Amino acid sequence: MDKRQFLGGLAAAGAATAASAQETYTPKRHNKVVELFEAGQPIYYVGADPRKPGYEQGKALAGTWADAINWEMEHGTFDLANLRAFMQGLVDGGPTRSGHRFPTVIVSLPVLGYDAMMVYANAWVIQQVLSTGVNAITLCHTRDPQAVPVYVAAARYPFDYPGVPRQEMEGMRGSGSQILPAKMWGVTQNMYVNIADVWPLNPRGEIILGAKIEDRHGLAVCEDILKQPGLAFTEGGGGDMQMSVEGLSFYSYTGPPKPGDGEQHFSPEIQAAQTRVLEAAKANKVRFLHAATPKNIRYWLDRGAMVIETGNPEVARIGREYTKRTMPV
Repeated sequence: MDKRQFLGGLAAAGAATAASAQETYTPKRHNKVVELFEAGQPIYYVGADPRKPGYEQGKALAGTWADAINWEMEHGTFDLANLRAFMQGLVDGGPTRSGHRFPTVIVSLPVLGYDAMMVYANAWVIQQVLSTGVNAITLCHTRDPQAVPVYVAAARYPFDYPGVPRQEMEGMRGSGSQILPAKMWGVTQNMYVNIADVWPLNPRGEIILGAKIEDRHGLAVCEDILKQPGLAFTEGGGGDMQMSVEGLSFYSYTGPPKPGDGEQHFSPEIQAAQTRVLEAAKANKVRFLHAATPKNIRYWLDRGAMVIETGNPEVARIGREYTKRTMPV
């Protein structure tokens, strides 16, 4: 046997092993990210482009190497029809290699968490977004601890779930909101309302909520924010924190330094702010989100980051190998 035949045999064997792993793996949860969190594994996400046609993007991203996809609405277009088309594309292009119906889809909401009344007045946005079938959302600029219970209530149905402590606010989602999501999830409408609850507040829940703490107001009370029941992940948003803490002085007319190495070069003050959010997150069993590169992914995993923003599959490969992940990719 020559070298080419030998290497070809190895490649075929590797492909067969990978295919076998995918055939024998059965997802334990609808939400891929929840399943990985429960296994103690970090997750890796990429971004979609809400300006582009959703259905074609969804079909193309159904086989992504990432565990989750972020659909940006904080500064992107608030186009629910395109988001629905994206979800349908994911379903039609799926399932994922791990056998999940689609990768977890995280929508960055245009609603901001400045205070409870702002979230309450915009609860309809949360309900409309969840009615597209997505299974994760993020509340940006979370400043007020009392905004979190309203946020959680807006994502829940108005009945108690067995074994789940009653919350101070009743859920706000209504009958009819289960029709399209149940179709996207591939379950009956009755099954959907049983599992479309907030995890880890409800251990059976398949929806996860994030809260960005990205300005000096939220930073000052981040420990109290992250104590609120119902949050699954958070981040200490560096860019917005920079605006809030360092102000206009950072933005000279010539622009900030651009080292060009892909790393985030924040000042010691911003790094300290992110560390404070990280420590508060770990103290409250909330997963911390941070961007990573091939050079620093092990560093951030060692620090406790569990949600990794990256557009580079090499980051995920290194990280998954480092944490000994077993779920097929």
